[in-house]
Amino acid sequence: MSLVIKNASMLLGKNLDYIDTGFVEVNKDGIIKKAHAARYESKDNHDLLNIIDAEGYLIVPGFINAHTHIGDSIGKDMVADRGLDAVHPIRGIKRKILEKSNSQHLSALMRASTISMMKNGITTFVDFREGGVEGVAILRNAIVDLPIKCLILGRVEYYFDIEQIEEHEDKNVQRIKKNKLPVEVLEMATNLLDVSQGFGISGANENTDSSLRQYNELINRLSKSNDSKNRTKNILLGIHAAESKSTVEFSLLRTGKTEVYRIVKHLKPNFVVHMTQATDEDISLVVKNEIGIVVCPRANGVLGCGIPRITHMIKSGCKVAIGTDNIMINSPDIFREMDYIWKTSRSSGINLDAKNVLKMATINASEILHLNSGCIEAGRSADFIFLDKTSLDMYPIHDPYASIVHRANQNSIEGVMISGRFVDGSDL
Repeated sequence: MSLVIKNASMLLGKNLDYIDTGFVEVNKDGIIKKAHAARYESKDNHDLLNIIDAEGYLIVPGFINAHTHIGDSIGKDMVADRGLDAVHPIRGIKRKILEKSNSQHLSALMRASTISMMKNGITTFVDFREGGVEGVAILRNAIVDLPIKCLILGRVEYYFDIEQIEEHEDKNVQRIKKNKLPVEVLEMATNLLDVSQGFGISGANENTDSSLRQYNELINRLSKSNDSKNRTKNILLGIHAAESKSTVEFSLLRTGKTEVYRIVKHLKPNFVVHMTQATDEDISLVVKNEIGIVVCPRANGVLGCGIPRITHMIKSGCKVAIGTDNIMINSPDIFREMDYIWKTSRSSGINLDAKNVLKMATINASEILHLNSGCIEAGRSADFIFLDKTSLDMYPIHDPYASIVHRANQNSIEGVMISGRFVDGSDL
Protein backbone atom coordinates (compact mmCIF):
# COMPACT_ATOMS: atom_id res chain seq x y z
CA MET A 1 0.00 0.00 0.00
CA SER A 2 1.29 3.46 -0.91
CA LEU A 3 1.59 6.21 1.67
CA VAL A 4 0.51 9.83 1.28
CA ILE A 5 1.70 12.47 3.74
CA LYS A 6 -0.39 15.60 3.30
CA ASN A 7 -0.64 19.15 4.68
CA ALA A 8 3.01 19.18 5.75
CA SER A 9 5.60 21.90 5.56
CA MET A 10 8.69 20.55 3.77
CA LEU A 11 12.16 21.23 2.45
CA LEU A 12 11.84 20.12 -1.17
CA GLY A 13 14.44 19.11 -3.74
CA LYS A 14 18.20 19.41 -3.86
CA ASN A 15 18.04 23.08 -2.91
CA LEU A 16 15.95 22.32 0.20
CA ASP A 17 13.33 24.87 -0.82
CA TYR A 18 10.92 25.60 2.01
CA ILE A 19 7.22 25.16 1.26
CA ASP A 20 4.51 25.86 3.80
CA THR A 21 2.05 23.20 2.60
CA GLY A 22 2.64 20.20 0.37
CA PHE A 23 2.37 16.45 0.10
CA VAL A 24 4.60 13.44 -0.49
CA GLU A 25 3.50 10.11 -1.94
CA VAL A 26 5.66 7.09 -1.12
CA ASN A 27 5.32 3.73 -2.85
CA LYS A 28 5.26 0.34 -1.14
CA ASP A 29 9.04 -0.01 -1.59
CA GLY A 30 9.75 3.16 0.38
CA ILE A 31 10.61 5.30 -2.64
CA ILE A 32 9.16 8.77 -3.14
CA LYS A 33 6.69 8.71 -6.02
CA LYS A 34 5.64 12.36 -5.86
CA ALA A 35 6.59 15.44 -3.85
CA HIS A 36 4.70 18.64 -4.55
CA ALA A 37 4.18 22.10 -3.14
CA ALA A 38 0.40 21.75 -3.27
CA ARG A 39 -2.51 20.45 -1.28
CA TYR A 40 -3.29 16.80 -1.81
CA GLU A 41 -6.43 16.04 -3.82
CA SER A 42 -8.21 12.77 -2.99
CA LYS A 43 -8.27 10.10 -5.69
CA ASP A 44 -10.61 7.30 -6.71
CA ASN A 45 -8.13 4.71 -5.41
CA HIS A 46 -8.35 6.20 -1.93
CA ASP A 47 -8.70 2.73 -0.38
CA LEU A 48 -5.28 1.75 -1.73
CA LEU A 49 -3.56 4.59 0.10
CA ASN A 50 -2.49 5.10 3.68
CA ILE A 51 -3.01 8.82 4.25
CA ILE A 52 -1.33 10.74 7.08
CA ASP A 53 -2.29 14.31 7.89
CA ALA A 54 0.99 16.00 8.88
CA GLU A 55 -0.34 19.48 9.50
CA GLY A 56 1.84 21.20 12.08
CA TYR A 57 4.98 19.30 11.09
CA LEU A 58 8.06 20.22 9.10
CA ILE A 59 9.47 17.33 7.06
CA VAL A 60 13.25 17.41 6.59
CA PRO A 61 15.48 14.89 4.75
CA GLY A 62 16.98 12.35 7.15
CA PHE A 63 20.47 13.29 8.29
CA ILE A 64 23.51 11.47 6.90
CA ASN A 65 26.37 11.12 9.38
CA ALA A 66 29.21 10.84 6.89
CA HIS A 67 31.97 9.79 9.30
CA THR A 68 31.92 7.79 12.53
CA HIS A 69 34.06 5.37 14.50
CA ILE A 70 31.19 3.68 16.27
CA GLY A 71 33.35 0.90 17.73
CA ASP A 72 34.81 3.50 20.06
CA SER A 73 31.52 3.65 21.97
CA ILE A 74 33.22 1.50 24.59
CA GLY A 75 35.68 4.24 25.57
CA LYS A 76 33.55 7.39 25.91
CA ASP A 77 35.66 10.29 27.22
CA MET A 78 38.58 8.04 28.18
CA VAL A 79 40.91 10.01 25.89
CA ALA A 80 39.20 13.41 25.72
CA ASP A 81 42.14 15.24 27.34
CA ARG A 82 44.96 13.35 25.62
CA GLY A 83 44.96 14.95 22.17
CA LEU A 84 45.20 13.38 18.73
CA ASP A 85 47.95 10.90 19.69
CA ALA A 86 45.40 9.03 21.82
CA VAL A 87 43.61 7.83 18.67
CA HIS A 88 46.76 7.24 16.60
CA PRO A 89 46.34 3.88 14.78
CA ILE A 90 49.82 2.63 15.73
CA ARG A 91 50.71 4.05 19.14
CA GLY A 92 47.39 5.39 20.45
CA ILE A 93 45.62 4.16 23.57
CA LYS A 94 42.46 3.71 21.50
CA ARG A 95 43.97 0.70 19.75
CA LYS A 96 44.83 -0.92 23.07
CA ILE A 97 41.32 -0.33 24.40
CA LEU A 98 39.71 -1.94 21.34
CA GLU A 99 42.11 -4.91 21.40
CA LYS A 100 41.18 -5.66 25.01
CA SER A 101 37.42 -5.16 24.58
CA ASN A 102 34.97 -8.04 24.75
CA SER A 103 33.23 -8.29 21.37
CA GLN A 104 29.76 -8.83 22.86
CA HIS A 105 30.13 -5.84 25.18
CA LEU A 106 31.45 -3.79 22.28
CA SER A 107 28.54 -4.83 20.05
CA ALA A 108 25.97 -3.85 22.71
CA LEU A 109 27.49 -0.38 23.08
CA MET A 110 27.70 0.10 19.32
CA ARG A 111 24.01 -0.78 19.12
CA ALA A 112 23.19 1.83 21.78
CA SER A 113 25.05 4.52 19.82
CA THR A 114 23.20 3.54 16.66
CA ILE A 115 19.83 3.87 18.38
CA SER A 116 20.94 7.25 19.69
CA MET A 117 21.67 8.33 16.12
CA MET A 118 18.21 7.31 14.92
CA LYS A 119 16.55 9.20 17.77
CA ASN A 120 18.49 12.27 16.62
CA GLY A 121 17.25 12.01 13.03
CA ILE A 122 20.23 10.21 11.50
CA THR A 123 18.93 7.76 8.92
CA THR A 124 22.31 6.76 7.40
CA PHE A 125 25.82 6.66 8.83
CA VAL A 126 29.25 5.84 7.45
CA ASP A 127 31.62 3.96 9.73
CA PHE A 128 35.39 3.59 9.47
CA ARG A 129 35.50 0.10 10.99
CA GLU A 130 38.79 -1.17 12.33
CA GLY A 131 39.56 -4.83 12.94
CA GLY A 132 39.31 -6.30 9.45
CA VAL A 133 36.59 -8.83 8.61
CA GLU A 134 36.01 -9.57 12.30
CA GLY A 135 35.49 -5.88 13.06
CA VAL A 136 32.90 -5.59 10.29
CA ALA A 137 31.09 -8.66 11.65
CA ILE A 138 30.83 -7.09 15.12
CA LEU A 139 29.20 -3.97 13.67
CA ARG A 140 26.83 -5.93 11.46
CA ASN A 141 25.76 -8.00 14.46
CA ALA A 142 25.16 -4.84 16.49
CA ILE A 143 22.75 -3.33 13.94
CA VAL A 144 21.34 -6.48 12.32
CA ASP A 145 17.68 -5.75 13.08
CA LEU A 146 17.81 -1.94 13.11
CA PRO A 147 16.36 -0.01 10.14
CA ILE A 148 19.15 2.57 9.99
CA LYS A 149 21.29 2.46 6.84
CA CYS A 150 25.00 1.90 7.34
CA LEU A 151 27.93 2.08 4.95
CA ILE A 152 30.78 0.12 6.50
CA LEU A 153 34.25 1.08 5.30
CA GLY A 154 36.60 -1.59 6.59
CA ARG A 155 40.27 -1.46 7.40
CA VAL A 156 43.12 -3.92 7.36
CA GLU A 157 45.21 -3.34 10.49
CA TYR A 158 48.51 -2.97 8.65
CA TYR A 159 50.50 0.24 8.91
CA PHE A 160 53.90 1.57 7.86
CA ASP A 161 55.62 3.25 10.80
CA ILE A 162 57.51 5.82 8.75
CA GLU A 163 58.14 7.83 11.92
CA GLN A 164 61.22 5.66 12.40
CA ILE A 165 62.72 6.82 9.09
CA GLU A 166 65.41 9.44 9.44
CA GLU A 167 64.47 12.77 7.89
CA HIS A 168 66.09 14.12 4.72
CA GLU A 169 67.77 10.88 3.71
CA ASP A 170 67.14 10.10 0.05
CA LYS A 171 67.31 6.34 0.49
CA ASN A 172 64.62 6.51 3.18
CA VAL A 173 62.39 8.75 1.08
CA GLN A 174 62.64 6.06 -1.57
CA ARG A 175 61.58 3.48 1.02
CA ILE A 176 58.51 5.57 1.78
CA LYS A 177 57.67 5.62 -1.90
CA LYS A 178 58.34 1.97 -2.70
CA ASN A 179 57.44 -0.20 0.29
CA LYS A 180 54.39 -2.26 -0.60
CA LEU A 181 51.62 -4.13 1.16
CA PRO A 182 52.50 -7.83 1.47
CA VAL A 183 50.53 -10.35 -0.58
CA GLU A 184 48.74 -11.68 2.51
CA VAL A 185 47.59 -8.17 3.44
CA LEU A 186 46.18 -7.63 -0.05
CA GLU A 187 44.32 -10.93 0.32
CA MET A 188 42.84 -9.74 3.60
CA ALA A 189 41.86 -6.45 1.95
CA THR A 190 40.15 -8.32 -0.89
CA ASN A 191 38.20 -10.42 1.60
CA LEU A 192 37.26 -7.27 3.48
CA LEU A 193 35.63 -5.79 0.38
CA ASP A 194 33.36 -8.83 0.17
CA VAL A 195 31.72 -7.87 3.47
CA SER A 196 31.93 -4.05 3.41
CA GLN A 197 31.22 -1.09 1.14
CA GLY A 198 34.85 -0.05 0.81
CA PHE A 199 37.94 1.09 2.71
CA GLY A 200 38.20 3.64 5.51
CA ILE A 201 41.96 4.22 5.57
CA SER A 202 43.66 5.80 8.56
CA GLY A 203 45.86 8.28 6.71
CA ALA A 204 48.70 8.91 4.30
CA ASN A 205 51.22 9.10 7.14
CA GLU A 206 50.71 5.41 7.91
CA ASN A 207 51.12 4.42 4.26
CA THR A 208 53.74 4.54 1.53
CA ASP A 209 53.03 5.92 -1.94
CA SER A 210 52.99 2.34 -3.21
CA SER A 211 50.53 1.07 -0.60
CA LEU A 212 48.16 3.95 -1.36
CA ARG A 213 48.29 3.01 -5.03
CA GLN A 214 47.68 -0.64 -4.15
CA TYR A 215 44.41 0.21 -2.38
CA ASN A 216 43.30 2.26 -5.36
CA GLU A 217 44.27 -0.45 -7.86
CA LEU A 218 42.50 -3.14 -5.84
CA ILE A 219 39.24 -1.20 -5.82
CA ASN A 220 39.50 -0.42 -9.53
CA ARG A 221 40.16 -4.07 -10.34
CA LEU A 222 37.30 -5.41 -8.23
CA SER A 223 34.89 -2.76 -9.51
CA LYS A 224 35.49 -4.06 -13.04
CA SER A 225 35.58 -7.71 -12.04
CA ASN A 226 33.13 -10.29 -13.36
CA ASP A 227 33.04 -11.81 -9.88
CA SER A 228 29.36 -11.62 -8.89
CA LYS A 229 30.29 -10.46 -5.37
CA ASN A 230 31.96 -7.33 -6.66
CA ARG A 231 30.70 -6.67 -10.17
CA THR A 232 27.89 -4.27 -9.26
CA LYS A 233 29.41 -2.90 -6.07
CA ASN A 234 29.79 0.83 -5.61
CA ILE A 235 33.04 0.56 -3.66
CA LEU A 236 33.83 3.65 -1.61
CA LEU A 237 37.25 4.89 -0.58
CA GLY A 238 37.74 7.37 2.26
CA ILE A 239 40.78 8.53 4.24
CA HIS A 240 41.68 10.99 7.00
CA ALA A 241 43.74 13.98 5.85
CA ALA A 242 45.28 17.18 7.25
CA GLU A 243 43.60 16.80 10.62
CA SER A 244 46.21 18.64 12.67
CA LYS A 245 49.33 20.78 12.34
CA SER A 246 51.41 17.87 13.58
CA THR A 247 50.17 15.47 10.88
CA VAL A 248 50.75 18.10 8.19
CA GLU A 249 54.27 18.83 9.45
CA PHE A 250 55.05 15.13 9.77
CA SER A 251 54.15 14.52 6.12
CA LEU A 252 56.22 17.43 4.86
CA LEU A 253 59.19 16.45 7.01
CA ARG A 254 59.20 12.75 6.10
CA THR A 255 58.03 12.81 2.49
CA GLY A 256 58.49 16.36 1.22
CA LYS A 257 54.79 16.46 0.25
CA THR A 258 51.53 17.24 2.01
CA GLU A 259 49.20 14.43 3.00
CA VAL A 260 46.58 15.71 0.57
CA TYR A 261 49.04 15.80 -2.33
CA ARG A 262 50.05 12.18 -1.74
CA ILE A 263 46.42 11.09 -1.29
CA VAL A 264 45.22 12.76 -4.47
CA LYS A 265 48.17 11.57 -6.53
CA HIS A 266 48.27 7.95 -5.39
CA LEU A 267 44.95 6.99 -3.79
CA LYS A 268 42.26 9.04 -5.58
CA PRO A 269 39.56 8.52 -2.91
CA ASN A 270 35.88 9.44 -3.05
CA PHE A 271 36.32 11.67 -0.02
CA VAL A 272 38.78 12.90 2.58
CA VAL A 273 37.92 13.42 6.25
CA HIS A 274 38.80 16.48 8.37
CA MET A 275 41.00 18.84 6.27
CA THR A 276 41.21 21.00 9.39
CA GLN A 277 44.70 22.24 8.51
CA ALA A 278 44.45 21.97 4.72
CA THR A 279 46.25 24.62 2.70
CA ASP A 280 44.71 26.56 -0.19
CA GLU A 281 46.68 24.32 -2.54
CA ASP A 282 45.31 21.20 -0.82
CA ILE A 283 41.75 22.44 -1.21
CA SER A 284 42.34 23.32 -4.86
CA LEU A 285 43.66 19.80 -5.49
CA VAL A 286 40.57 18.27 -3.94
CA VAL A 287 38.27 20.47 -6.03
CA LYS A 288 40.16 19.74 -9.24
CA ASN A 289 39.89 16.00 -8.66
CA GLU A 290 36.21 16.11 -7.57
CA ILE A 291 36.93 14.60 -4.16
CA GLY A 292 34.42 15.23 -1.39
CA ILE A 293 35.29 16.55 2.07
CA VAL A 294 33.76 15.35 5.33
CA VAL A 295 34.37 17.75 8.21
CA CYS A 296 34.12 16.83 11.91
CA PRO A 297 34.51 20.19 13.69
CA ARG A 298 33.40 19.24 17.21
CA ALA A 299 35.82 16.31 17.34
CA ASN A 300 38.58 18.56 15.99
CA GLY A 301 37.73 21.03 18.74
CA VAL A 302 37.98 18.43 21.52
CA LEU A 303 41.36 17.30 20.20
CA GLY A 304 42.64 20.86 19.80
CA CYS A 305 43.16 20.51 16.06
CA GLY A 306 41.47 23.77 15.04
CA ILE A 307 38.42 24.59 12.93
CA PRO A 308 38.15 23.63 9.23
CA ARG A 309 37.72 26.50 6.78
CA ILE A 310 34.32 25.33 5.59
CA THR A 311 33.25 28.59 3.96
CA HIS A 312 36.48 28.70 1.94
CA MET A 313 35.97 25.07 0.92
CA ILE A 314 32.42 25.76 -0.30
CA LYS A 315 33.40 28.95 -2.12
CA SER A 316 36.26 27.04 -3.79
CA GLY A 317 33.78 24.52 -5.17
CA CYS A 318 34.18 21.67 -2.67
CA LYS A 319 31.31 19.34 -1.86
CA VAL A 320 31.32 19.30 1.95
CA ALA A 321 29.48 16.90 4.30
CA ILE A 322 29.40 16.42 8.08
CA GLY A 323 30.58 13.60 10.32
CA THR A 324 30.59 13.27 14.10
CA ASP A 325 33.77 11.15 14.15
CA ASN A 326 35.05 9.18 17.11
CA ILE A 327 32.45 8.31 19.78
CA MET A 328 35.25 8.17 22.36
CA ILE A 329 35.47 11.95 22.13
CA ASN A 330 32.20 13.12 20.59
CA SER A 331 28.49 12.28 20.63
CA PRO A 332 26.93 11.20 17.30
CA ASP A 333 24.53 14.16 17.09
CA ILE A 334 24.21 16.06 13.80
CA PHE A 335 22.03 18.77 15.39
CA ARG A 336 24.91 19.71 17.70
CA GLU A 337 27.40 19.47 14.84
CA MET A 338 25.41 21.87 12.65
CA ASP A 339 24.96 24.29 15.55
CA TYR A 340 28.71 24.27 16.23
CA ILE A 341 29.59 24.78 12.57
CA TRP A 342 27.18 27.67 12.09
CA LYS A 343 28.15 29.54 15.23
CA THR A 344 31.92 29.09 15.00
CA SER A 345 31.85 30.31 11.40
CA ARG A 346 29.89 33.40 12.35
CA SER A 347 32.06 34.09 15.39
CA SER A 348 35.03 34.14 13.00
CA GLY A 349 33.36 36.86 10.92
CA ILE A 350 32.49 34.43 8.11
CA ASN A 351 28.84 34.36 7.05
CA LEU A 352 28.09 30.68 6.42
CA ASP A 353 24.32 30.58 5.96
CA ALA A 354 22.20 27.99 7.75
CA LYS A 355 20.84 26.42 4.56
CA ASN A 356 24.34 25.50 3.40
CA VAL A 357 25.02 23.91 6.78
CA LEU A 358 21.83 21.84 6.47
CA LYS A 359 22.82 20.78 2.93
CA MET A 360 26.06 19.39 4.35
CA ALA A 361 24.04 16.99 6.53
CA THR A 362 21.72 15.93 3.71
CA ILE A 363 22.10 16.40 -0.05
CA ASN A 364 25.87 17.03 -0.05
CA ALA A 365 26.54 13.81 1.85
CA SER A 366 24.27 11.82 -0.45
CA GLU A 367 26.14 13.08 -3.53
CA ILE A 368 29.58 12.37 -2.09
CA LEU A 369 28.54 8.86 -1.04
CA HIS A 370 26.34 8.12 -4.10
CA LEU A 371 23.24 7.54 -1.99
CA ASN A 372 19.62 7.56 -3.12
CA SER A 373 18.55 9.82 -0.25
CA GLY A 374 19.40 13.24 1.15
CA CYS A 375 16.51 15.21 -0.34
CA ILE A 376 12.76 15.05 -0.85
CA GLU A 377 12.11 14.44 -4.53
CA ALA A 378 10.67 11.70 -6.74
CA GLY A 379 12.86 8.62 -7.02
CA ARG A 380 14.64 9.12 -3.69
CA SER A 381 14.31 6.94 -0.62
CA ALA A 382 11.71 8.21 1.85
CA ASP A 383 14.13 8.96 4.70
CA PHE A 384 12.52 11.79 6.66
CA ILE A 385 12.58 13.63 9.97
CA PHE A 386 9.23 14.96 11.22
CA LEU A 387 9.83 18.09 13.31
CA ASP A 388 7.05 19.48 15.47
CA LYS A 389 6.76 23.15 14.50
CA THR A 390 5.15 23.92 17.86
CA SER A 391 7.93 22.36 19.93
CA LEU A 392 9.10 24.53 22.80
CA ASP A 393 12.58 25.09 21.37
CA MET A 394 11.48 25.98 17.81
CA TYR A 395 8.16 27.85 18.05
CA PRO A 396 7.58 30.29 16.42
CA ILE A 397 9.59 29.48 13.29
CA HIS A 398 10.55 32.56 11.26
CA ASP A 399 13.60 31.12 9.47
CA PRO A 400 13.24 27.33 9.08
CA TYR A 401 16.93 26.79 8.24
CA ALA A 402 18.21 28.70 11.27
CA SER A 403 15.60 27.01 13.47
CA ILE A 404 16.73 23.54 12.38
CA VAL A 405 20.44 24.28 12.55
CA HIS A 406 20.65 25.94 15.96
CA ARG A 407 17.37 25.35 17.80
CA ALA A 408 16.04 21.90 16.87
CA ASN A 409 17.10 18.87 18.89
CA GLN A 410 15.92 15.37 19.73
CA ASN A 411 12.95 16.80 21.64
CA SER A 412 11.76 18.54 18.46
CA ILE A 413 11.46 15.23 16.60
CA GLU A 414 8.01 13.65 16.47
CA GLY A 415 8.98 10.85 14.12
CA VAL A 416 11.77 9.43 11.98
CA MET A 417 11.07 7.54 8.76
CA ILE A 418 13.51 5.27 6.92
CA SER A 419 12.55 3.79 3.55
CA GLY A 420 8.94 4.84 4.01
CA ARG A 421 8.46 3.33 7.48
CA PHE A 422 8.45 4.97 10.88
CA VAL A 423 11.19 3.66 13.16
CA ASP A 424 11.39 3.02 16.88
CA GLY A 425 7.60 2.93 17.15
CA SER A 426 7.31 6.64 16.33
CA ASP A 427 4.12 7.75 14.64
CA LEU A 428 2.12 10.91 14.05
